[in-house]
Amino acid sequence: QFDPDIIVNINSAFMSLLQFGVGPDAGFKLVTGTEVWDDFLEESIDLEGVKLYIYLKTRMGFDPPVTAHLINAINKQLEELTFRLFVQRDPAYVAPEEETDDEEVDWGDA
Repeated sequence: QFDPDIIVNINSAFMSLLQFGVGPDAGFKLVTGTEVWDDFLEESIDLEGVKLYIYLKTRMGFDPPVTAHLINAINKQLEELTFRLFVQRDPAYVAPEEETDDEEVDWGDA
C-alpha cells in the first residue's frame, strides 16, 4: 500500500541525479517495478553511491527520522554524496586548491 508514495520519492531522487549528470541522458524512472540497478547505470563504478543516495533521499521524503541529529547527519551525507557523484561525472570540474600553512608566501618588497 506504500508503493506509490515510495516510488514518487525514488523517481524524484532519479531526477536529482539526472540534473547533475548521473544516469542515462534521457533520465530514468520506476514504472513497472521490475527495473534493476543495471538498467540505470549499467556497470558504472558509481553504483554503490547512487544506491545510498536514492535510499537516503527516499527515506528523507517518505520516512524521515524524528531527531534533528539524525536529520542533520543524513543531510550531510546527502551533501557529500551529491558532491562526489557530481565530480565523478563532470570531467571539467577542478577542485579548488587548499592552502596549507607550509606554503611559501611571496611578500614582494615588503
